[in-house]
Amino acid sequence: MTQFSRISRRGFLEAAALSPLVAAAAPSGVPRVDYHVHLDKVVTLEKALEISKQRGVKFGIVEHAGTTRNSYPGLISTDAELLAYIAKLEGKPVFKGIQAECLDWMTCFSKEAVARLDYVLSDALTLPEKNGQLTRIWMPFTMGDKQEWMDRYTDHNVRVIATEPIDIMANPTFLPDAILPEYDTLWTEARMRKIVDAAVKYHVAIEINSRYRVPRLKFLKMAKAAGATFSFGSNVHDLGVGNLDYCLEMVKALGLTGRDVFTPARAGRKPIQTRKFA
Repeated sequence: MTQFSRISRRGFLEAAALSPLVAAAAPSGVPRVDYHVHLDKVVTLEKALEISKQRGVKFGIVEHAGTTRNSYPGLISTDAELLAYIAKLEGKPVFKGIQAECLDWMTCFSKEAVARLDYVLSDALTLPEKNGQLTRIWMPFTMGDKQEWMDRYTDHNVRVIATEPIDIMANPTFLPDAILPEYDTLWTEARMRKIVDAAVKYHVAIEINSRYRVPRLKFLKMAKAAGATFSFGSNVHDLGVGNLDYCLEMVKALGLTGRDVFTPARAGRKPIQTRKFA
């Protein structure tokens, strides 16, 4: 995803440079972990480890995983590829995860291979259409009626949480640029409640995302009151990895403690091992 229109590159990098200061001022007891770090030609594993140390933020590395209809560089689609990826991260001071793509990603892997990961992260930004096509909603597309689209999108969020054996719901309440100015109107209490209730019911952590600055405070207050847990994610493909400024702002605003924050499940208790799914 490359939706950098929301913030200039200069502004983004300046904000990233402040991250250690914000982290140092954050409430104690809340682990500084960025569970949404992607590696690429700029941020290699070695570079990520360097940045992680500099910023005092532990990284969770994720690679896109799913069927080959998902055209991501480095896509993982088989057990052999998944195990090779895990081996590459073995012994490094990082958590090992994947970003699961679409509702059919589990058809690619065995339960045993997925259980070798520390966590699985997914999102609802690839929306299935009635004709079977997939819409990547961070890219330009024809939406049609906004209210009808929001209902479908909300239901898709719930479906991802309810049917996939995942640990973290990433990029929650993200909206395309075309309707982003209407965020507070379109995300009605009823729509937000559906997602919050699903996350709590299925014990899926809600990511607080620094890149898109979502979810906003109203959603997060609702989620906290309902007993949800939260994770932090930068979700950038650049030197801004580990920038948790927005996450830490929300930690303070919500009064979160370590008990409210996601940590990977121990062996035998991971969603792939405990949840029923199709």
